[in-house]
Amino acid sequence: MAKNPTPRRAAAQQLASLQAAGVTRVSRSTRSQLAPPESAGETSNTTRGTDASLSQDSASAAMCQSAGASLFEANRSGLSRAAREEQLREVALSVAACTRCQELARARTQTVFGVGNPEAEILFVGEAPGADEDRQGEPFVGAAGQLLNRILEASKLKRSDVYICNILRCRPPGNRNPLPDEAANCREYLDAQIELVDPDYIVCLGSVAAKNLLGLADSIGKLRGRLFQHGRAKVVCTYHPAYLLRNPAAKKDVWEDMKFLMRDRGIDLSSK
Repeated sequence: MAKNPTPRRAAAQQLASLQAAGVTRVSRSTRSQLAPPESAGETSNTTRGTDASLSQDSASAAMCQSAGASLFEANRSGLSRAAREEQLREVALSVAACTRCQELARARTQTVFGVGNPEAEILFVGEAPGADEDRQGEPFVGAAGQLLNRILEASKLKRSDVYICNILRCRPPGNRNPLPDEAANCREYLDAQIELVDPDYIVCLGSVAAKNLLGLADSIGKLRGRLFQHGRAKVVCTYHPAYLLRNPAAKKDVWEDMKFLMRDRGIDLSSK
């Protein structure tokens, strides 16, 4: 009796068949059907190339990755800019009406959703709005936001080039860190923003963002200089601009992190 192909081999065969048929774009739903399940020893957080050992299906896995690269890497959400903007507006309306975290809902002036290019290649995630953001309804508009703008400018980026949001969309009392249940309540909104913008890169600003997005409890000092994976997006972790205001010496580390990010994008900032 013929032996059934393993999930990885089956996925590789399907991808190869699609390529042979001239298919160049695959929907997200089809993508999830084709993707082989992860084994217990694999992780979705770090890039797969760092695995210490290979399974018996490594050849099929490599084939799957090779075939998938041309089909998936350039295939972003497929939505037009107008469609992304409209769907982001719909999510923002849901956020504005949200009262899941009653303490935050009672204290907020308004919710703080997100801002920037709905087709951005880079999405920045902070932790939560502060007093200035709560008052203006836009993330990163206070002193930390002004520093972020300067970081972007030094990196040959404009604020309008990127998309910026937070783990929470309401200001926590006293600017405390988000509580786990608050982050969980807000997670679907973050996921929706990432899904709709569909960035190539996500930058976690601070350990709160890294912990909630990637599920990693390590300090930023241990997460820096590495590429993680969230969906199809590569993830870079660096210090929050508010931390830099308290610890100016860490600015050089953030500059190295931005050079690391831009170098992966094929842009050399070392001559600046």
